[in-house]
Amino acid sequence: MFNSQKGFTLIEMLIVLMIISVLIILMVPNLSDKSKEVYDKGCNALVSVVQAQVDAYYIEKNSYPVDLEVLETSGYITEEQKKCPDNTDLQITNTDGKAIVSISAGI
Repeated sequence: MFNSQKGFTLIEMLIVLMIISVLIILMVPNLSDKSKEVYDKGCNALVSVVQAQVDAYYIEKNSYPVDLEVLETSGYITEEQKKCPDNTDLQITNTDGKAIVSISAGI
């Protein structure tokens, strides 16, 4: 009745699934290695943003903030901007009359 031979056999489907599985097995470890790099770039970007807010604070108040709490209470940054995506804290270091934002070394 139906003599159509179109379609895939079970073997062909298994071969395609095997190829897809091998590709996934090769890609997943490469993606997981990138998470550290992504966190580092995100943290560096956050440091730049907070440093810009420190400079904005200086322009308006004519003095540098002593810590991040002062920036937060003044409305320059939010609570979430005091930590990097990997939960390392940011800190302000006052040296040579200038405030520098950096990643906290203790954590």
